[in-house]
Amino acid sequence: MNEEQLKRMESGKGFIAALDQSGGSTPKALKTYGIDSSAWHNDEEMFDIVHQMRTRIITSPSFTSEHILAAILFENTMNRTIDGMPTADYLWQRKGIVPILKVDKGLAEEKDGVQLMKPMPQLEELLDSAVKHHIFGTKMRSVIHEANSKGIKDIIDQQFEVGMKIGHHGLVPILEPEVDIHCPEKEKAEELMKAEIMKHLKDLPKECKLMFKVTIPSVDNFYSDLMQDPRVVRVVALSGGYSQAEANEKLARNHGLIASFSRALAQDLRVNQTDAEFNATLKDAIDKIYAASIA
Repeated sequence: MNEEQLKRMESGKGFIAALDQSGGSTPKALKTYGIDSSAWHNDEEMFDIVHQMRTRIITSPSFTSEHILAAILFENTMNRTIDGMPTADYLWQRKGIVPILKVDKGLAEEKDGVQLMKPMPQLEELLDSAVKHHIFGTKMRSVIHEANSKGIKDIIDQQFEVGMKIGHHGLVPILEPEVDIHCPEKEKAEELMKAEIMKHLKDLPKECKLMFKVTIPSVDNFYSDLMQDPRVVRVVALSGGYSQAEANEKLARNHGLIASFSRALAQDLRVNQTDAEFNATLKDAIDKIYAASIA
């Protein structure tokens, strides 16, 4: 574990840029950017195009460590280069931004009101590769659709089980049990989820380090006690389908909770923008998300 990166993640001001759209979500991200599916013929061509988009974001003069603590990468992005450097090395050495890797393989079918993560049979190999690429931590997502106590327990059990495997590689896992913003009993689901998280946390050794990525809660400052646990490096928030303005407004009411936004960060970026327009648009988004994160 890189101690300088750990210190930055524990106490630095800023937010996490989520640039980890994978095979399933990449076409939608590219369509928002202004590129439709006729622009590629296979996955490799699609990933070439999305890497160009991510490279444009990462190399932008607006994308700096002054406001951005870390960036979450998709495996394909980790394995590529920017200006001749491995992406993670470029982020840390050129930009001072901590590199994080998405490791889940998508969501299983819904059962008991939740979607667990699909099996990850190559997880050990991926984690070994992450270490070689100088990755700091990882992220993995599950989704809670209903306030179902059994389903929520299964979600948290799985997140912690996989998280501990990640920790054994010297990486800091980000556990992401997302509560769908359309969950009919969202507040109750969040209460059940936090109770399960606390049960697991109390059994972990004090030297264990992990993070959480959560939906912005229905009750302001609901995760304040979670943030105080010595094992918890940071609690960050996903935008979860809210517009950038909505997400920022809700985030600003939750002190200590910082953004880890994907769509809300890039929603106004377009492929046909001039560099000046692109950089100004990105700067405006970063400034607003940063302000909400330090509120």
